[in-house]
Amino acid sequence: MLNMAEGLTRLGALAADPVVAALATAFTDAGFELAVVGGPVRDALLGRETHDLDFTTNAQPDEILAIVKPIASAHWDIGRAFGTIGARVRGEQVEITTYRADSYDGVTRKPVVEFGDSIDGDLLRRDFTVNAMALRVAAPAPQSTSAPGPQLIDPTGGVEDLIAGTLRTPIDPAVSFGDDPLRMLRAARFSAQLDFDVDAATFAAIERLRETLSIVSPERVQGELVRLLQTDDPVRGLRVLVDSGLIEEFLPEVSALRLEVDEHHHHKDVYEHSLTVVRQAIDLEKQRTPGAAPDVPLRLAALLHDIGKPRTRKLEPGGGVTFHHHDVVGSRMARKRMQALRFDGETTDAVARLIELHLRFFGYAEGTWTDSAVRRYVRDAGDVLERLHILVRADVTTRNKRKAARLAGAYDDIERRIVELREQEELDSIRPELDGNQIQQILGISPGREVGEAYRFLLDLRLDEGVIGPDAAEQRLREWWAARS
Repeated sequence: MLNMAEGLTRLGALAADPVVAALATAFTDAGFELAVVGGPVRDALLGRETHDLDFTTNAQPDEILAIVKPIASAHWDIGRAFGTIGARVRGEQVEITTYRADSYDGVTRKPVVEFGDSIDGDLLRRDFTVNAMALRVAAPAPQSTSAPGPQLIDPTGGVEDLIAGTLRTPIDPAVSFGDDPLRMLRAARFSAQLDFDVDAATFAAIERLRETLSIVSPERVQGELVRLLQTDDPVRGLRVLVDSGLIEEFLPEVSALRLEVDEHHHHKDVYEHSLTVVRQAIDLEKQRTPGAAPDVPLRLAALLHDIGKPRTRKLEPGGGVTFHHHDVVGSRMARKRMQALRFDGETTDAVARLIELHLRFFGYAEGTWTDSAVRRYVRDAGDVLERLHILVRADVTTRNKRKAARLAGAYDDIERRIVELREQEELDSIRPELDGNQIQQILGISPGREVGEAYRFLLDLRLDEGVIGPDAAEQRLREWWAARS
C-alpha cells in the first residue's frame, strides 16, 4: 500500500536525479516549464524501480532541441511531428514532449496532434489517472505561484487511485476508449503489472466498446499482449481480458477454454488449468534462468498449450472425455492466430513446436524410454528443448501429490539421461555418420530423392543405435540399399 510520506520522499529523490536536475536547470534558465510525467512518477510513489524518463514541457520542439543540445551527447528528432525530441543526457536516454491535446477521428487510432498550453490539459489526455501525474521540476519564477522546488501535479486523483489500487480513466471511459481503443488492452496490462483492480465504470466501458479494438493494427495489439505476458504475474490481466470479453477480439481461443460442463462427463477446468500452467511456467523460468528477460514464447505456449481441446473434445460412454490429438490441432491453431497478430516467424515456430511436443513426455512417465526415444525427443525439440522442459513440468497441475511426485521424478530422470547422452554423443548436433557426398560415392548414385532416403535411413540408425562408426554405417547402408533394390 502507498505510504504518502515515503512516496513524497522518493519523488524528492527523483527530482534530485542528476539527469532530471540537469534538464530542470536548462529549462528553467531558458524560461520554460518541465515535468517528469507518467510511469516514473507513479513508480516513484509506489517505491518501484523507475525506467525510461519521460518529460513534458510548454516548449515547442525547436525550442526543446535548442535547450538540450548543449547538455546532450546525442539527440534525435524522429518524433518531432508529435512534439517529441529524444536525447542522451549523462548517459541516460530521455524523451521530452511538448504539452499535447490530441484528438482522434474515431475511425483509426492515429491522433491528430495538437500542441497544448497547459500541463493539466496534457495529463487529461492520458490513459489512466495513475499515469496522469507529473512532477514539475522547472517552473520559471514569474510563472510559479507556489514555493520553489518540485511540485506534484495530479489533476485527476491519481494519488487516491494509487492508494486504492484502482485503474480509472482521467475522463469518461467511453470517451477515452473511443479516442484510443488500445487503452482497453492497457487496462489489462496495468492491472497485472501493478496488481490493481479495474474500476467498475472503466470495466463496463471495456465490455461495451470491445469491438472498437478492430481499428487498432494487429502489431499494436500484439505489442500490448507481449507487455502483459512480460509482467511477473500476467494472470490478473488475462482474467480482465476474458471476463470483459475483450480477448474475443484478438485471441478467442483462450476464452474458448472455458468448456461447458456436462453433468455426466467430468474433466478438469481447462481454462483455470491453463492459467495455473502460465504461473507455474513463470516460476520455473525464474528458477532456472534467474535474471533473464521474460521468455515470451514460453509464456505464450503455456497459455495456448491446450487450445486444441475444445475442437477435439469427445464425450465417451460412461462419462469419459477425450481430447485426441489436441496437441497437433492446438499447434496449428496457435500458428494461425500468431500469424494474424503479426508475430515474427521465430516466435511463431517456437510456440507451435512447444505446443505440438508438450504431451510427448507423458509416454515416458508410463514406461522407460530407450536411448533412441530420448535422442528423438531432443532432436524434435531442437532449440526449444529448455523451454519444453519448463512447459512439461508446469503442465502438471494435479492435486494428487503422489502422482505429481511420480511425474516430477520421471522428468528428473529424462533430463539426467539427456545430459548423459549429450556428454557421450554431442546430442545437440545429431547427424548421420555419412554425409550426402559419401552416400553418393558409396552407392554410385547422383543427387536426388534417393540420397535423401538414404540420409534418413542413416539418421534413424544414428538415433536408434548411437555412434557405430563410419565403417559399420557404410556396411549397413549397403545392406539397406541391396534390400531396397
